[in-house]
Amino acid sequence: MSSLLGSIPSPSKSYLDLGVIELRAYGLMIALGVVAAVWFSQKRWKAYGEDPENISAIALWAVPAGLIGSRIYHVATDWKSYQGRWEDAIKIWEGGLGIPGGLAAGVIVGVVIARRQNISVQKVLDAVIPSLPLAQAIGRWGNWFNQELFGRPTDLPWAVEIGPAHRPEKYLDINTFHPTFLYESLWNLALVWILVTVDRKEYLKPGHLIGLWIFGYGLGRLWIEALRIDQASLILGIRVNIWISAIAIIAGAIVWVKGRKPIHDSI
Repeated sequence: MSSLLGSIPSPSKSYLDLGVIELRAYGLMIALGVVAAVWFSQKRWKAYGEDPENISAIALWAVPAGLIGSRIYHVATDWKSYQGRWEDAIKIWEGGLGIPGGLAAGVIVGVVIARRQNISVQKVLDAVIPSLPLAQAIGRWGNWFNQELFGRPTDLPWAVEIGPAHRPEKYLDINTFHPTFLYESLWNLALVWILVTVDRKEYLKPGHLIGLWIFGYGLGRLWIEALRIDQASLILGIRVNIWISAIAIIAGAIVWVKGRKPIHDSI
């Protein structure tokens, strides 16, 4: 693209060579996202006057459930690409996590554990929810290392450079694309700020912050998903994740609106 003013280079390797072992960058970013989410949740839970160890106990079950759920969602919605190579379905380190499935599984298991430990579900949800987009914001950088899930070609100054081996065949002569990993990361950081602010000002009834999160996630994923050019399963010619995003927007909006406090109660 002759009008290129600048671009974001992609890493030449998808792993970090530590000499003795090779650490997959994708897995590292996921792990860092999880650590950040647990830390932030503990900090918020402590600010609520509760024991931070409650969060550790919940995370012990919710995090693995989230990883399993995200992989199952990815394989289920992209099953055609695994035909003839089903053994690759477990190779999570090569990328391929369906965030909606992971979030759903993690939250459901977290709620179950909270109930078993007699922890207020509404209270712990409000404490934990803002940490989820934080984990997503960090984890999305794994896609940058893998040079995957990028958007349509573009010559914008912040376009990401993609190597020939990672480009779709019809785009082999194009070098730069929309960095959807960056868009989603920034969107989620903004969502963290919004959720924390709304919670601090007590604009919503207890337990309803999850509605605003689902709405915000769905809205961001909708336009970002529309930019992506990777192969995806379709329903009526539309990407499955766009349908899921639309459902999330509607469901989240219902929960969010139902949880709004009267104006005089929020002042």
